[in-house]
Amino acid sequence: MTGGPETGTVPSPAPASNPAPATQRGQAKELRRLALLSAAAGLFAENGFTRVSLEDLGAAAGVSGPAVYRHFPGKQAVLAELLLSVSRDLLDGGLRVVSEAGKPMDALKGLIQFQVDFALSNPDVIRVQDRDFGSLSSTDQAEVRSLQRAYVETWVDVLARIHSDADVGGLRVRAHAAFGLINSTPHSVRHHGRKIAVKSARPILEQMALAALTAA
Repeated sequence: MTGGPETGTVPSPAPASNPAPATQRGQAKELRRLALLSAAAGLFAENGFTRVSLEDLGAAAGVSGPAVYRHFPGKQAVLAELLLSVSRDLLDGGLRVVSEAGKPMDALKGLIQFQVDFALSNPDVIRVQDRDFGSLSSTDQAEVRSLQRAYVETWVDVLARIHSDADVGGLRVRAHAAFGLINSTPHSVRHHGRKIAVKSARPILEQMALAALTAA
């Protein structure tokens, strides 16, 4: 997600990186928690954080409003978990892509594909990040920013191996610009005019991002 408050813009949410619950009851509880996060992504994106109640969240996830408190202490905690879990997943995924790549250009192409897949799968969370980041507590804002900065630096480190003579600040500008291109296009494709199929949008986004990031 990046390109939010920290980059200038961050899926239904990706599953949080918590260990899988060992018991059937624990698994059911985790599924309800994920259902609440997924419902929150859609409702916050459509209506805005301030206009969504806990009752709305519960109804969308198939539970009562008070039952939401079994999983989150309040609505702000739902928003925090939504953005924090996605930010963690992006950082973990980006680091994994780089660690598995053989050459810098392979790593860059892998990061682009990873970000495009995220953006096409998670337009609601990108919209929530853009609009409702300020509703987080200052502590949660700082943690989201820290995770996003680390994700950006993952890209910058790869770009530095491709543009060996480039200024680091300029490489960050390239990374932020690529996030803006990738994150905003799926949203506009989905919500304005005729829809473009994901399979058509994906290669366009990947080619444009690669061209921008590798330009001399």
